[in-house]
Amino acid sequence: MTKAAVTCTVDDKPALWPALPRTARLPINRCNLPATILGSLSFQRHPAPLTLDGVMELHRRLFAMLEPLETTLERSQRFMDYMTVYFRLEALEDVGLTPGRKNLRGRADYLRMMRGWAFDPDCREGAVLKAWVESRFGLLPTYHGGSLEDRSGANYRRYLEARCQGLYNTNALEAQLDLLYTYSQYELHRQFPEHRHFSLFRGFNRLGDDEILARPTARQWWVLLNNLNSFTSSWERADEFGDHILWMQVPLAKIFFYNQLLPGMLKGENEYVVIGGLYEVERLS
Repeated sequence: MTKAAVTCTVDDKPALWPALPRTARLPINRCNLPATILGSLSFQRHPAPLTLDGVMELHRRLFAMLEPLETTLERSQRFMDYMTVYFRLEALEDVGLTPGRKNLRGRADYLRMMRGWAFDPDCREGAVLKAWVESRFGLLPTYHGGSLEDRSGANYRRYLEARCQGLYNTNALEAQLDLLYTYSQYELHRQFPEHRHFSLFRGFNRLGDDEILARPTARQWWVLLNNLNSFTSSWERADEFGDHILWMQVPLAKIFFYNQLLPGMLKGENEYVVIGGLYEVERLS
C-alpha cells in the first residue's frame, strides 16, 4: 500500500489552522526559523530547510570531504571517523576528562544517545535529546514518562533531573547532536533531492485531548506532537505498537535521525526520529 499519493481533504486555508500553543514553544532558538513557524501546520505543508546556527560553517571541511564519496556506507564511515577525531571520543584526556574513572560521563556520546532512545524514549538519553530539541528548535517537550503540562509538577521535575544528569560533565554532547542532525539532513537531501516529505506511520492506543487540537474530518486530525517522536516507514511495524495507526507527511527538514543513516543503528525497525510541533495526520485504523 502506497500512501504517498494520498492528498489531504481539508481546504488549504491557513487562517483556519490552529497556531502552535505558547506552552509548546520558546521565543528564541538556535536555527534559521523561529519555533512558531517551524512548528506550524504551514511548515508541514510547505517546508523549508532548517539549519542550526554555525554548524555547516564550523564543519565545512567534513562536508567537503563527503562530496566526492559515492556510497552511503563510505560517507557514514567518514562521518563517524570525523566525529571520533574532532570530539576526541577515543582520547577523552585531550578534552580534560580523566580516563578510567567510574561512570565517566565523557563516554556519553551521540551513539549512546541514539541507542538509549531506541531502547526507551523516556530514559535519561531521551531527556537529553528532548532538551537538545528544546534548545536548538525552541519546541518544548510535552511528555517524558508522563505529561509535562504542569511545569511545577513531579513529572516535569523528574524530566529536568534526567536531562541535567544526562548532560552533566559530558564531552560537548549537544554539539555532537548538532552535527548528527546536520549530517542527517545532508544525506537525506543527497539521496532524495526531489523529496520534500516522507510518508511515515505511528501506532498508538490513545491520544489525549491536549494532543488533538481539532478534527476537521473523522480521519483528518490536527495534533500537537511531542518535540521528539519515533515513526516508522513500515505500516506493519507501526501496527505492532498500538491498536490504531496514524499516517502523516513528515518534512525532510524535521527528520533528526533514521535507522539507515549509520551502520548498525536501530536495526530492523525502519525507524525515523522526528522533530515535533503541529501536524496534520490521517487516522488509518
